[in-house]
Amino acid sequence: MLVPAKKGEPQTIGFLLLPSFSMMAFVSAVEPLRVANRLGGAAHYRWQIIAPQGNAVTASNGMSLVADTSVDAEPRCSLLVVCAGFEPEKHYSRRIAAWLQRSARDGTTLAAMDTGSFILARAGLLDGYRATVHWESLDSFRERFPKVEVESGLFVIDGNRLTGAGGTAALDMMLHLITLQHGHRLAAAVSEQFIHARIRDPQDRQRMEPGIRQGIAHAGLARAIELMETRLEELASAADLCAAAGLSQRQLERMFRKHFQITPWRYYLHLRLQRAQALLQYTELPVVQVAVASGFNSAAHFSRTYARWAGKAPSAERTTITAGVMPSLR
Repeated sequence: MLVPAKKGEPQTIGFLLLPSFSMMAFVSAVEPLRVANRLGGAAHYRWQIIAPQGNAVTASNGMSLVADTSVDAEPRCSLLVVCAGFEPEKHYSRRIAAWLQRSARDGTTLAAMDTGSFILARAGLLDGYRATVHWESLDSFRERFPKVEVESGLFVIDGNRLTGAGGTAALDMMLHLITLQHGHRLAAAVSEQFIHARIRDPQDRQRMEPGIRQGIAHAGLARAIELMETRLEELASAADLCAAAGLSQRQLERMFRKHFQITPWRYYLHLRLQRAQALLQYTELPVVQVAVASGFNSAAHFSRTYARWAGKAPSAERTTITAGVMPSLR
């Protein structure tokens, strides 16, 4: 269970910032706490920034924040939030893992935002728990940590573990925490301060509906794309896609050419290669396993196809990580 707020005492929340952390997620988590204190007329929360070495930490946007303390000081918190961004496991260390494990044994509630879940999971602190991570890393996280029950919602609260998708999902996660500890009225007042008209549910989708994301009004085409996105390993057949869209194969091909200037099969291939890229960047899975997870029957065929698409071999992807932006369809 979540550690309840003690009456009359502020809850101490520690934010462990790892290099290249998401500033958006961090600010979205801290600001609701600040406004809850102001509107609640009491110091419900206090927080501190923790860095691996205790020095300034640079976010993915290039801005730096000065830390209040270091991991070596082992600051005491009732809630400890791991904030990460691109290449989360690059910043994992046994020292950080040992501190997180000791904190868990001491009864600290552990949380993660964006790809911070990779750190908790690698330390063995999410085994048997439900958890989530940013949508771009969901498949990689699921493959990397089979003992974690991975969900795709905005955030997950499972006992004394909280995990969020990052970005503005951190705002909803903290509003939910405020609701549990200090009531709906305060949480709603905080939400209104940020022009946030609805406190989203944990199960809300991270990503837009395919039709909205791609700017298409044709419902059948959107259904075909959604089926593709959910069938990247065991591929949907042409008949499956046509049935989902309610179109003949010729009509489906015409719709894809109209909206994307490519065939449905080429579009489907791009989605599979995007998934492969994420698996290569966020996991250490062998190339042959990445190929299978992306719907390829042959590692050799996958490698040739990937090299033509990305301009480099799959193995090279791990030595030249991109800025984390998914490639556009081309």
